Amino acid sequence: MSEAENKDSKTEEPSEKKISDAIEKGNIPVSREASSLATFVGILLVGSFATVSGARRLTDDLSRFLDDPGGFSLENGADTLLLVHTLGLSAARFVLPAIIILLVCGLTAAFLQNAPRIVLERIRPSIGRISLRKGFGRIFGAQGGVEFLKALFKFGSISFVALLILRSEQPNLINAMFTDPSALPEVILRSTMRLLAGVCIATILLVTLDLIWARFHWRQNLRMSRQEQKDEHKQAEGDPLVKARMRSLARDRARSRMIAAVPKATLVIANPTHYAVALRYVREEQSAPVVVAKGQDLIALKIREIAQDHSIPVIEDRELARALYSATEVDRAIPPDFYHAVAEVIFYIYHRNGERVI
Repeated sequence: MSEAENKDSKTEEPSEKKISDAIEKGNIPVSREASSLATFVGILLVGSFATVSGARRLTDDLSRFLDDPGGFSLENGADTLLLVHTLGLSAARFVLPAIIILLVCGLTAAFLQNAPRIVLERIRPSIGRISLRKGFGRIFGAQGGVEFLKALFKFGSISFVALLILRSEQPNLINAMFTDPSALPEVILRSTMRLLAGVCIATILLVTLDLIWARFHWRQNLRMSRQEQKDEHKQAEGDPLVKARMRSLARDRARSRMIAAVPKATLVIANPTHYAVALRYVREEQSAPVVVAKGQDLIALKIREIAQDHSIPVIEDRELARALYSATEVDRAIPPDFYHAVAEVIFYIYHRNGERVI
């Protein structure tokens, strides 16, 4: 079956089991544009809160070195390490807040889309990931077309927003050419922050649409055919043929154990051919007779045959045999309703055999 025919046959919504299995394997809906938005927001936060103060501290640290380079002793290796440590610490204080903010924004974007989980399946080597045929299918297929349209929309919307903001900032940028050069970084930073804010606003719409598409496309890929639903139901409930075979084997084992217990019976109550119930009653063992075996038709004939081979009395009572067969269970005592009728039969057997009845 071709891939197109296989997709056409998947007309049913995915089951909860298939969804949970996909999530366990790391197949979850993810929007790449959400990560892009998180990056833009992180840069905006860095520029708004960390860049100005960090740049000021870094400038102060470097100005002491640039204004008085001779003030740092470089007579040996220890002095060099001290200088490198000082400059590195100043650079780290400037860069570290930016890294932390970007990291937090990226993790937040990932956690808001799906709950965090460790999936080893995603990092397991697979030949399909380096297949040229599948690679071309991803690039030039439906998913590749959607990614191209998203990239085109992103480029167009961001370019449009950037053009509007740059046009509004044009007077300020022109005036900055005639102001104090020391104020130029602040003007550039302010314009950049406005540009980033506009890009973030434009990206929010794209992220919303991409999230909707990602979840829709994910569920479409998980859709099932009717045969897959039947197979899953069989797997969950068990194959009816296998279950029937197991029940048959269980009945055969129970029947074998029951037939093997017939020689322990005290008497067998039967009608001529259809029903037979083997009872065991020993006054020292139990207070009421216990059913050790019962059956009808061929099983009844087998019980009577074994009873005759072991000289066990077989009493024919059509109504009592049928009633006992319907109301009793193997290895259980007979119900109290049958005490009187069965006691009469046992009394008859004991009297016939010349035994004393208590």
